[in-house]
Amino acid sequence: MERIATRANLFRACRKVKANKGSAGVDRQTVQELAEWLEAGWLELRDELLDGRYEPSPVRGVQIPKPAGGIRQLGIPTVRDRLVQQAVVQVLEPLLDPGFSESSYGFRPGRSAHEALRAGSSYVEEGREIVVDLDLEKFFDRVNHDILMSRLARHVEDKRLLKLVRRFLQAGLMQDGVCVRREEGTPQGGPLSPLLANLLLDDLDKELERRGHCFCRYADDCNIYVRSQKAGERVLASATQFLEKKLKLKVNRLKSAVAPVEERKFLGYRLWSGGTLGIAPQSVARLKSKVREITKRSRGRSLKQVVNELNSLIRGWVAYFRLARAKGMMGDLDAWMRRKLRCLKLKQCKRAIGVARFLMARGIERDKAWTLGGSGKGWWRLSLSPQSHRAMGKEWFNQIGLDGFADRYRQLESIA
Repeated sequence: MERIATRANLFRACRKVKANKGSAGVDRQTVQELAEWLEAGWLELRDELLDGRYEPSPVRGVQIPKPAGGIRQLGIPTVRDRLVQQAVVQVLEPLLDPGFSESSYGFRPGRSAHEALRAGSSYVEEGREIVVDLDLEKFFDRVNHDILMSRLARHVEDKRLLKLVRRFLQAGLMQDGVCVRREEGTPQGGPLSPLLANLLLDDLDKELERRGHCFCRYADDCNIYVRSQKAGERVLASATQFLEKKLKLKVNRLKSAVAPVEERKFLGYRLWSGGTLGIAPQSVARLKSKVREITKRSRGRSLKQVVNELNSLIRGWVAYFRLARAKGMMGDLDAWMRRKLRCLKLKQCKRAIGVARFLMARGIERDKAWTLGGSGKGWWRLSLSPQSHRAMGKEWFNQIGLDGFADRYRQLESIA
């Protein structure tokens, strides 16, 4: 505990919290004030930690929709608790992380989802084309506190630190004005939760390694690669028994499956026979949903604002999916997005005269411009017309500063 409560460790945690101020549900203004507060009160905080008097506040419950349906429960700690959790992580992580499995990739220093995907691709390339896709039902909400603390006690002897971690686990959840005591679970939202999750699931990793399985785990997403359907069914049954009997976790039998790799998705990707990485259809559907939301006329955004939002989305999305073989798909997405923007621009012209004037300013003949402007067809249909394509061609999209999926993909493909 002395290492956690040092001035250097607390102020390093403060800088880390400030760097992550964009985290969901975090009060940015309070984070900005954190360093000033710590400068004045760090001695008092140190004494509370060393004397075992520190009491975490209830976390703020926030529910967000999952991409595949359902609700994910977040627990957002106060900024003060976030600071202390980060200070604990900075001491525990160097102690715990070196002992974790090489097949665990989630929320670990120097590791990423891309490494997990490359490993999965190599297993499939070797001929393990059947995947055991394990889905843990509400994992972060079902973590057994006693089992987790027993795992932590294997590495930590300081009773004060163990008591502090248990207090964080049992801090109440404030939801709709009501504080509910928690007897299980470690809700996502704080710095400590991912490390504790990896500690608990390391038992699963070690068991799979003992049995000689090839697998990739990213947080609570675990894929085990085998050579046959029969072997996969045996592995699923034994892994389910281990998780439910030994770790008291619940395997979602509806979502877990044994199937050819191309029928399942992992971290937003799809693996094809031979190890090639592609983009899962669900990921493309979510992207299109975001583009539709950004390009809604009812949002009252200027074309420049819309383009800036799209560029931010494109850069992040392509950077994540750059490992996929998806050159054709990127081109298709570009064509679809450009049509969405043509549609938006025509809508923003509002009336026939506005449409005609815009088209004529872009070099379209007067009669053809008025023909399109006076058409009774819908905006989406009009966005596909020859006049729209000529007026809003690639040169126009370059002028308004739009990035392209295909261009960004080509830039990143060489470093994938």
